[in-house]
Amino acid sequence: MSNWAARAAELTLETRLFIDGEFRVALDGATFDSFSPRDGKLIAAISAAGAADVDLAVRAAARAFESGVWSRADRRERQRVLFRLSELMLENLDELALLESLDSGHPIGDSRRVDVPNAARTVRWYAEAIDKIYDEVAPTPQNALALVTREALGVVGAVVPWNYPLIITAWKIAPALAAGNSVVLKPAELTSLSALKLAQLAVEAGMPAGVFSVVPGLGAVAGQALGRHPLVDKITFTGSPAVGRRFLSYAGESNGKQVALELGGKSPQVVLADVEDIAACASAIAWGIFYNAGQTCHGGSRLIIDERVHDAVLTEVLAVGRSLVLGDPLDDDTQIGAIASQIQLDRVLAYTAIARDESAVVHGGNRVTVDGLSGGYFVEPTVFDRVDNAGRIGQEEIFGPVLSVSTVRGAAEAVRVANDSAYGLAASVWTANITTAHAIARELRAGTVWVNTFDVADVITPFGGFKASGSGRDRSLHAFDAYTALKTTWINLGNSPLNND
Repeated sequence: MSNWAARAAELTLETRLFIDGEFRVALDGATFDSFSPRDGKLIAAISAAGAADVDLAVRAAARAFESGVWSRADRRERQRVLFRLSELMLENLDELALLESLDSGHPIGDSRRVDVPNAARTVRWYAEAIDKIYDEVAPTPQNALALVTREALGVVGAVVPWNYPLIITAWKIAPALAAGNSVVLKPAELTSLSALKLAQLAVEAGMPAGVFSVVPGLGAVAGQALGRHPLVDKITFTGSPAVGRRFLSYAGESNGKQVALELGGKSPQVVLADVEDIAACASAIAWGIFYNAGQTCHGGSRLIIDERVHDAVLTEVLAVGRSLVLGDPLDDDTQIGAIASQIQLDRVLAYTAIARDESAVVHGGNRVTVDGLSGGYFVEPTVFDRVDNAGRIGQEEIFGPVLSVSTVRGAAEAVRVANDSAYGLAASVWTANITTAHAIARELRAGTVWVNTFDVADVITPFGGFKASGSGRDRSLHAFDAYTALKTTWINLGNSPLNND
């Protein structure tokens, strides 16, 4: 821990905006303060992009796109740059991981083993896919030829959240850049440092000026300016439902740009009475909600459990929760880190009082002090048992290390309760009967359904949700659909010259 803390103290932080291939301060000189969740102390004052700065970034992106320096570059050149960017991310693994942990409160071990490697792999995976996406020839009459080709959209505005800054950034910018678009990235104001480092690495990799810009700033200012800009062709956003709906309004009030939204979830883990491996089930349930201090969009925050196995499973879940090492994000042994901000900490703790008002049985739910870091934002793993799924605890996304448990009897009631949510991002079902598993998976209204596991994921599969969880999909080859448009070119071949002989 002392090593990582010392290295954090020695970091030279880039805090300026990155626009048109260079770092610069905001035009009006505005900044915002970034605080570390591990101790509540100021990390840095970061340049805050205003509407004028966003306009500069978008116009530079549009010029770069129209010039063809990236959009019409040979596919192998785009591959070369993105391959090099992926390599540089791994070469700078420790610094990126440290920035991520310092900024977000994510344990350094997870940042090093999961966040940075996965982000780098995502960039490389989409680079590899560039020359493996084929166009189409439509089945026209003999006197015509119709080509269906993919073309980049233009300027993509990517607005990413604070819970997994680098991973979600990669999900969005990698396919967008691979397809030939220009990208303006607006990181969350809580977690801008890794995005600015990524911009530096993009220059080193050979990314042309204007193709990739980073504009940290407040959502109501920089985010809104990006959402309303008439030269932005698409917004891709991950965050809260309230803000996501604002982007729909911004699009409708400006140029009608495309909007893709991933807006969180209240994901159910359905445990039926015939579950076989209770220990494995409980471990997956606990990790599914307590990992990253519960700050995961698809975290398994609702346990919908058959009353016949309630006690056995819950006892194991509580045991796993108590065994997890809650500690300083800069300690290699830490498994559960900090809540990302004071505001989020207050929100999580407020739900303990709500749970008691709704007569839930509360296990944990307290703020704790870790390793003498009295200003840190830490909450112990928490379980609310006997929750009424129709109440606030059952319906609202808490976004912290809090599991709500609702008891049912039988598969039909379990599915009904699981689907009784405004959200539909992810779900799981635990059962020994494969027929039951298939049937329930089809009934659960969620973008991802796991069977006898949870949170197993890879860039090869799409990620997104139904209902209030948003629209569109990150990851997989389907992401190219999000950042390209289909063009039909219909060619009249006339009469065959063979008929004139």
